[in-house]
Amino acid sequence: MTFTAIDTVPLGASGIDVSRLCLGTMQFGWTADEAASFATLDAFAEAGGTFLDSADIYSRWVRGHGGGEAERMVGRWMAARGNRNRMVVATKVRGRMWPGPAGEGLGREHIVKSCEASLKRLGVETIDLYQCHWADDSVPMEETLRAFEELIAAGKVRAIGASNHDVDELREALNEAETLGLPVFASLQPHYNLVHRGEFEGELQELCLDRRLAVLPYSPLAKGFLTGKYSEGAKPSGARANGVREYQTASGWATVACLREIAARRGTTPAVVAGSWLPPPPGVTAPIIGANSPAQLAEVLPAATLALTSEEVAELDEVSTPRA
Repeated sequence: MTFTAIDTVPLGASGIDVSRLCLGTMQFGWTADEAASFATLDAFAEAGGTFLDSADIYSRWVRGHGGGEAERMVGRWMAARGNRNRMVVATKVRGRMWPGPAGEGLGREHIVKSCEASLKRLGVETIDLYQCHWADDSVPMEETLRAFEELIAAGKVRAIGASNHDVDELREALNEAETLGLPVFASLQPHYNLVHRGEFEGELQELCLDRRLAVLPYSPLAKGFLTGKYSEGAKPSGARANGVREYQTASGWATVACLREIAARRGTTPAVVAGSWLPPPPGVTAPIIGANSPAQLAEVLPAATLALTSEEVAELDEVSTPRA
């Protein structure tokens, strides 16, 4: 199987270069066993992919899991392939990982302890990008940033980022860091795709551009809705059926129809077109894609190289309504 080559781009102002696509790992150790996970990771690396994103809570929500399953899978794969020096490893902290008041959040105790645990599961000495999974209003921002400063000084973290932060939360973090001379977020992971635009576009997008943050959108295919596998009037089935109901609006179906039309003209798939719509740097640095197998990965990798025309982008913009 031949895979599309993936270019590299700067991760904001961090000094780190990453592949133009990021492979999300939430499914590893959950819906993908070790053999499938290793095969998918191998295919991603073969295509030139270097950027992996995880979180300590993946997949704590599954019965019998305690979290850290995805990180362990990534760690075992890198150890087996001996390729740690070629991969950029990102993970996240915030969710509950153990009982007690410090078992979750962005306080110093939780961050430092969680970092040590993630390092051990990943089998690495340094996390390349350590991200706040979501904000924590119960902890002063200074405490969170000083904990990151401590980890960076110890060589355990290279750069820090944010995920699921609104414009006020992100601006506060950036201003606090600059005022106090503390580490500054290098990236933001927003929920952003053709049928979920309003949450990111506007002030949050402008702030990222102004402060040179790398933008790493998750769910670029809207949980599979933008692949074209769902049809208007048909009742969705499968594990993610509930997750795509929010997109089943007049605008959502019009967007899917437009994706199918453009894909037919270009000899590709709606998924590739949807991924290609995301604006290139400095707009979007690296969309986070997920796959349970090399075959699924192959379906979306061409998005890294397909360039839509301005007319095609205008077609999609006309039918997709910016919304949160």
